[in-house]
Amino acid sequence: MTLQQLRFLIAVAENGSINAAAQNLYTAQSNISSAIKSLEGELGISIFTRSSRGVMLTSDGTELLGYARQVVEQANMLEARYEHNEAPQERLAVSAQHYAFSVQAFINVVEACDAQKFEFTMRETTTAQIIDDVRAFRSEVGILYLDDFNRRVLEKAFADARVSFHPLFNARVHVFVSESHPLARKPSICLEDLVPYTRYSFEQGTSNSFYFSEEPFSHIPCARNIRVSDRGTLTNLLTTSNGYALSTGVLSSEMQSGMASIPLKEDAHMLVGYIVHDERRPAPILTQYLSELRRIIADADRNGAVLIAENGTSA
Repeated sequence: MTLQQLRFLIAVAENGSINAAAQNLYTAQSNISSAIKSLEGELGISIFTRSSRGVMLTSDGTELLGYARQVVEQANMLEARYEHNEAPQERLAVSAQHYAFSVQAFINVVEACDAQKFEFTMRETTTAQIIDDVRAFRSEVGILYLDDFNRRVLEKAFADARVSFHPLFNARVHVFVSESHPLARKPSICLEDLVPYTRYSFEQGTSNSFYFSEEPFSHIPCARNIRVSDRGTLTNLLTTSNGYALSTGVLSSEMQSGMASIPLKEDAHMLVGYIVHDERRPAPILTQYLSELRRIIADADRNGAVLIAENGTSA
C-alpha cells in the first residue's frame, strides 16, 4: 500500500469517477485504475462498484476511505512541516471541553510567544473528538473531566486511543444560574430543586452518549433540555432565562457578571485533567501551556473558586 494509491482512492471518491479524478490529478485513467485494482487485491476487498454513471464506494470502501484520509492528512502535515529548511515553527494544538481556563492559558501562551513563525490551534469540541484529536496527533493535548459515572467508559476509550490522563484538579459540582434565578439565593441546591427548570448542556455530535457528556448527572432524565455548541450561547441563555447548567464552579470572566455558582448538595466531584498521546514527547511549548494551565487553576483557587484536592480536602 502506498500514499499514491490512497490519494488516488480519495480523488476517485470525491470526484465520483475515475475519469474526473484523472483529469484533476493530470494523470492517465489507467494509472488510477491500476492503483485501485492493486489496492483491492492487496486488501482482499472491493472498494468501488462501477456503473455507467461512475463509481460508488462499497461499505468496505467507505471504511477504507476514512482511514486513507487520516493517513494522507498526516503525511501532508509531515511534508509541510519539513518542506523548507527554515527555522522551526512553533506549533501547539489544544482540544478541550468548554472550559474558560483552558482558553485563557492558550491565550497567555500565544501572547508570550516570540517565535518568528508559529501555528497555534484552539478547539473547543466534543469529548469524543478530543480523544480522537490526541489519538491522531491533531492536538498535542486534550482537556476533559472524569467522574464516577463516566470513568470506566472514558478510561477504556483512553486505552484504545493510546492516550494517558493526567489530573489537574478535583472540583465539587456546581449549578450555574442567573443572579435573578429563583434558586440563586440558596446556599446549596439538590437535584430535586432543578426539576422544574430547563437544563443546558453542550451538544456532543454523533457520540451523544451520557458517558461522553461534559456535564455530570446528564443520565438523569430531564423534561426540558437545550443543547448548545459554544460557551457564548450558553452564557446568553444562563443570564437571560431561568435555566441551569452543571459544571466545576469556576466562573469565566464573561460569566462573572449576572451569574451565580451554587454548590450541589449531592456528593459528586469532577476530576478535570488533560490527556496526551503515550508516544508524544512534550515540546517546550506544550510544557509551557500546561504550566500556565496549572497557574491559572491555582489562581482561581486562591480567588475563591471551590476547588478541592484529590484526597477530598479543601484546596
